[in-house]
Amino acid sequence: MVTIDPSQVSTGKLHGLLLGAIGPRPIAFASTIDENGRANLSPFSFFNVFSANPPILIFSPARRVRDNTTKHTLENAKLTGEVVINIVNYDIVQQMSLSSTEYAEDINEFIKSGLTMIDSEKVKAYRVGESPVQFECKVNQIVPMGEEGGAGNLIICEVLLMHINEEVLDKENKIDQHKIDLVARMGGNWYSRANMGMFEVPKPLSSIGIGVDSLPEEVIRSDIFTGNDLGKLANVAKIPEKIAALEFVNKHNDIKDKIQQANLIEIHKFVKQYLDQDDIDTAWNILAAK
Repeated sequence: MVTIDPSQVSTGKLHGLLLGAIGPRPIAFASTIDENGRANLSPFSFFNVFSANPPILIFSPARRVRDNTTKHTLENAKLTGEVVINIVNYDIVQQMSLSSTEYAEDINEFIKSGLTMIDSEKVKAYRVGESPVQFECKVNQIVPMGEEGGAGNLIICEVLLMHINEEVLDKENKIDQHKIDLVARMGGNWYSRANMGMFEVPKPLSSIGIGVDSLPEEVIRSDIFTGNDLGKLANVAKIPEKIAALEFVNKHNDIKDKIQQANLIEIHKFVKQYLDQDDIDTAWNILAAK
């Protein structure tokens, strides 16, 4: 048995141990706006439901360990007293992960992740159209846990309206746990899919991913690629140059022969096979070579 005294290890190491031990953790995909009406979207896995009467959800944006700065979500919640908490299912997990990239304050994570902004009814923050359940909330209280890096800030939210996609409901209008297909965070890069088990989502690049809005229009509008596929393609620092992509394809005769006479739909279906295997490099080289 290894015994850990929190006071004797670094915050970063302790943080990793806590996340590895405590899970799966539900994900609050929190949407806020700033004083200029700019949208912000970010996921948090320090999250749960704590009361039904009144309906209370609590999530906690922690101060960054590396430099003790705070996140836009926390600042916006303090400023506006409003937040929308969107629930994450498997269909949007890659786009959710992409949105966690630390884009600049004036960058809209809805656009970068390719998710749909829809108006709320009682708060100004936007809802995620693809989320199966969305909670419009007012912020009742924010409770700081400390002032050092790694300290959480409990944002206590009261649900004003709850929106549920009919597709996840059963015949009795209850949420079907198979249909909603929830995902949760675990340690490191690991997630848990409620009706399937564990899977891995590589963390967004330390450099900034190009975002879904920077993908070729034919890719964005393809009927072949899912939102998760777009999230994977958008989490690269840059698109391969065509010359380099052609060199890559010419070194792989099986790929070269497959795409030589293929139309766009056939190429996208071929690329999707590599995306399903998380081979993003090969997928991008095929796309860039055509």
